[in-house]
Amino acid sequence: MSGITIALSKGRIFDETLPLLDAAGIVPADNPESSRKLIIGTNRADVRIVIVRASDVPTYVQYGAADLGIAGKDVLLEHGGAGLYQPLDLEIAKCRMSVAVPQGFDYVQAVQRGARLRVATKYIHTAREHFAGKGVHVDLIKLYGSMELAPLAGLAEAIVDLVSSGGTLKANNLVEVEQIMPISSRLIVNQASLKVKREALQPVIDCFAAAVARQAKA
Repeated sequence: MSGITIALSKGRIFDETLPLLDAAGIVPADNPESSRKLIIGTNRADVRIVIVRASDVPTYVQYGAADLGIAGKDVLLEHGGAGLYQPLDLEIAKCRMSVAVPQGFDYVQAVQRGARLRVATKYIHTAREHFAGKGVHVDLIKLYGSMELAPLAGLAEAIVDLVSSGGTLKANNLVEVEQIMPISSRLIVNQASLKVKREALQPVIDCFAAAVARQAKA
């Protein structure tokens, strides 16, 4: 296909991407939350959107099934970013990656005495690097959802997960004890597409960049 394919995931990232698409003159024909379509047309005949799982966005872009995509820094760190050009931090879907433990658990003391912690997370690569950098011994347990349940059920002493308001942690008697890094979403581009379709892609990238700059000044 000679046009542009953009990979997006449902939910917060899609919602916060709409103003950026609008700035580039791209209006989706359907809302993925109410439509069952996985390929969504736009007001431009040469642009389509594919709706994929957030963790799959980098893979679709890496292998050229999409020319552009928007993915969280958390997803990109786990993916490794191979074959991807990341020209822009879009400053959307902001949150933080943190370590959380049950209330009353002395995390600092456990770390200082060299205890081996069981940590539940879907961010295995990021968690491994973080704890290795601190010299903390951990057994990482990969989960795909409801990290908060792991300490409550006795599966792990700690979790590494994304935190936004902290409300879910609080509701499950967990406390944030360490922030690993701030997270936001990036624009990612297939490197081969950028060479072959630069005339079509560069104006979209430039419009995104201008919209981010305007938002930063607002």
